[in-house]
Amino acid sequence: MKPPREIEKRPSPTRRPINPYLVLAIAIVLPGVGHVVAGMPSRGLVFVFFMLLFGWITYHLTTPDHSIIGRLAGGLFIYALSITDAYKWARFRAAQYAAAS
Repeated sequence: MKPPREIEKRPSPTRRPINPYLVLAIAIVLPGVGHVVAGMPSRGLVFVFFMLLFGWITYHLTTPDHSIIGRLAGGLFIYALSITDAYKWARFRAAQYAAAS
């Protein structure tokens, strides 16, 4: 019988991660950049792509009678998700760094 596989651990970060509150502020002001400063640029790019895509789709599916927030609701929804996601991953990396120290 084979021995059980070892659980593969991610290497602990060697340098101190950016403060999660700073990542949150950056993510609010600049969509997708919060992920970049948190160390996940491809994830930030995917969020920006889907913000633009869903914003474009909802803009073209609504009528001019709707407000601009209503017309861009899909993109704004993804924007809100990206803010919370960037903050969550920044908190996770900060906790991982603190546990490794």
